[in-house]
Amino acid sequence: MADKFLIVIQAGPNELAKALHALLYGQELHDAGYAVQIMFDGAGTTWVKEFKNPEHKYFDVYKHVESLGIVAGACEYCANAFGVVEQVKGAGVPLWGEAGGHPSLVKYVKEGYTPLIL
Repeated sequence: MADKFLIVIQAGPNELAKALHALLYGQELHDAGYAVQIMFDGAGTTWVKEFKNPEHKYFDVYKHVESLGIVAGACEYCANAFGVVEQVKGAGVPLWGEAGGHPSLVKYVKEGYTPLIL
């Protein structure tokens, strides 16, 4: 049974339910004692600026998940492609780019993480 999970948020701008549930699943797994990392990738990088907006409906959910220390990073290439680099950096979310500008999935798999992509 897996005991480490990498949750990759690739949900686009019109997929709030997927992005939200990625946060909720991360919280649930963390609370159950599993190691969890959340990565924003692809169009999912746009959710950092959305969730960090105090006016956003799920701002408090994101703040709680962030306080758990499980928001690990965002894709550097994709944040550039979607024009949200400054918002991601301003939110304190590290940019990953160790695999040609993208995060390395292999790195996490080698460390025993099971990827869950939403």
